[in-house]
Amino acid sequence: MKEKDLKKIVNRLRRIEGQIRGLEKMVENGTPCLDILTQVSAVTSAIKKAGTEVVRVYIEKCLAETSGKPEMEKAKKMGEFQRAIARYIDMT
Repeated sequence: MKEKDLKKIVNRLRRIEGQIRGLEKMVENGTPCLDILTQVSAVTSAIKKAGTEVVRVYIEKCLAETSGKPEMEKAKKMGEFQRAIARYIDMT
């Protein structure tokens, strides 16, 4: 994974971590449910965006790694990618 991509994903995850801590405090402080659900929605969206970024980076990496490789190796990588995408889609 490129350093730039790694930093971008890690920064997204750190923001999500902060949002989760904020949610925890909201619950502890008895914040109204509608406000909490709004923040849950924001966190869910942020997680989906982080996942989408990971998928984008993986596609680039996978394509670069399989360039010029035998078809069997390409098929193996494609299978790995398809399983990862299926797990990601089930999450969303």
